[in-house]
Amino acid sequence: MKIGFYSKMAWMGIRKNRRLYTPYLLTCMGMIMMYYIICFLEESSILAGVPGGETVQGMLEMGANVMKLFAAIFLFYTNSFLVRRRKKEFGLYNILGMGKRNLAVILVCESLMTAGLSFALGLFAGIAFSKLAELGMINILRAEANFSLNVEPGAVRDTVLVFAIIFVLILLNTLRQLHLSNPIELLHSEQTGEKPPRSNALLAFLGAILLGGAYYLAVSIEDPIEALVWFFIAVAMVIAATYMLFIAGSVTLCRILQKNKSYYYKTNHFVSVSSMAYRMKRNGAGLASICILSTMVLVMLSSTACLYIGTEDSLRTRYPRNLNVDVESLRVLASEEAERIRSLALGEAEEAGLEVEDVLDYQSAAMGAYVKEDGQIVLDELSNYSYSDIWQIFLVPLEDYNHIMGKQETLEQGEVLVYSTKKDFKGNEITIGNLSSMKVKEHVADFADNGVDAMQIIPSLYLFLPDYEESIAPIAELANTEENTGLSFHWYYAFDMDGSDKAQTQMQSRLEEKLEAEENGAYHISVEGVARERAGFYGLYGGLFFLGILLGVVFVFAAVLIMYYKQVCEGYEDQSRFEIMQKVGMTKADIKRSINSQILTVFFLPLLTAGVHLAFAFPMIHKLLVLFSLTNWKLLLGVNVISFLVFAVFYVLVYHITSRAYYSIVSTPEA
Repeated sequence: MKIGFYSKMAWMGIRKNRRLYTPYLLTCMGMIMMYYIICFLEESSILAGVPGGETVQGMLEMGANVMKLFAAIFLFYTNSFLVRRRKKEFGLYNILGMGKRNLAVILVCESLMTAGLSFALGLFAGIAFSKLAELGMINILRAEANFSLNVEPGAVRDTVLVFAIIFVLILLNTLRQLHLSNPIELLHSEQTGEKPPRSNALLAFLGAILLGGAYYLAVSIEDPIEALVWFFIAVAMVIAATYMLFIAGSVTLCRILQKNKSYYYKTNHFVSVSSMAYRMKRNGAGLASICILSTMVLVMLSSTACLYIGTEDSLRTRYPRNLNVDVESLRVLASEEAERIRSLALGEAEEAGLEVEDVLDYQSAAMGAYVKEDGQIVLDELSNYSYSDIWQIFLVPLEDYNHIMGKQETLEQGEVLVYSTKKDFKGNEITIGNLSSMKVKEHVADFADNGVDAMQIIPSLYLFLPDYEESIAPIAELANTEENTGLSFHWYYAFDMDGSDKAQTQMQSRLEEKLEAEENGAYHISVEGVARERAGFYGLYGGLFFLGILLGVVFVFAAVLIMYYKQVCEGYEDQSRFEIMQKVGMTKADIKRSINSQILTVFFLPLLTAGVHLAFAFPMIHKLLVLFSLTNWKLLLGVNVISFLVFAVFYVLVYHITSRAYYSIVSTPEA
């Protein structure tokens, strides 16, 4: 046979099955388009030149790797729907005299056509929308845009290479299935039901145990470090448990409904329940996939959107004042040295025409240590302890606390005020090493932070001491004899300023130059400013948000396509059964009621389960966002609720559309 015959057969097969091929081609095109856009932005010289752009490109490199893996897995998964539907057709060709080699040539031609259309349309759409994506990213970074349109050859090359490999692997897998099958199996592939799992109860029990364990981890972990360590383990447990419970649950649900005669033997329930029982394992796996993808979209979009919306909150948590001067010394800084540095900072602000306000001025001594529940602070090699047990200790003069907080607290010798962050400290005594114990007079509710605590992922314990130099001397002597726990003395001077970011950045640069001359062997000065760091924060959080949008769109595509193929494939499988039911008196109104019964019975379970997953994940997500200096849990809660409601509306609309596709198939007699 000539190659033209095979190409005509391939094109006819695609056209005949356009209800299946059209969404598959659109998905391939969408995957190629999204991957090209990610690669384009990753290599964009315009984006690289924007403040924070390099940070974004680092995020996008990670996103490109995620996209490769997901595209391969998902296109394999969706192609399996096509292969299952085409098996009957190939079996008929085989019986009519066309050998497996001839069928293989047709499949190769179909794959070439599919790949060619996907590359042509996907790259065209990617190039067309890449500039829009670049402008959107630059807008997120609050920079000025360049409206020139260009094509990144490297991005085109990488996209073609990655998806060519994926298409070849899909073709080889399809040829393998064709080679291992026989004509009779192919002809009856759609009429073959599924046997329920033998260990149904065991599968459900294991799933419940895994899910309960994952939920317990999510709500019980208090330390952000532990949350980071256990997050991906908990995610894997939730994914495995979801598949187990949906597969086993669908079997159990069908059996329960079939035993309920008053429910089962009704026109609108009988067909839907029997069709679900016919494909129990695949039905459960499909619903679990939709649930997992929905959860991924909700978690990713809500967390990254919350980070981006709360960028300014995070920025000010890390840098509480517009300008922050940190003098690290070997001892308590002398008052005349502090006054000289203070005068330089105020002089530069005045020269730049910037008004100074909300000044923060205090001393502290800091060290890392292991803190027991009874208040014993152990000065030892920190590597001997779990990282989650380490605290950052800050020793602050009582007079500085009173000045900053507007208090008039007094302490006797041997008394101390305590303030803790990230983790509650409830001890009534503090004992540092082998020194005398200090009584905790009060656990204070707040203290003006300098940003160091926000930068640390370990909890902080502030001790406010009377007679500072006298109180701290024995502590410093003891700490400096222990390995890795020596005290570092700091003086913090910070204030807010009016004026533009540019003016503040210039003032900071001039101040840094003058303060360099002030440094000597006794102390080191560092200067940090909100204006200079803002671009980096927006680069990091904006990059995560943009990446969350891109991957969220991809995962939504995946969930929609699974819904669609689930409905269409089940529609073709149920078509002959509904045709028989119509011949014995079932009306189209009865068909609609049966379809609605199936929707209410199972298809909203993935959405509800995704909502439950999101609710239990909330505490752990909040702990993880604390690592990004975002502590506003009310913002996270609001974004989560809005994300779920918007997604639920979208989910209902998509399912309504795919249900109409199912109805149009089962209500039309098979030709």
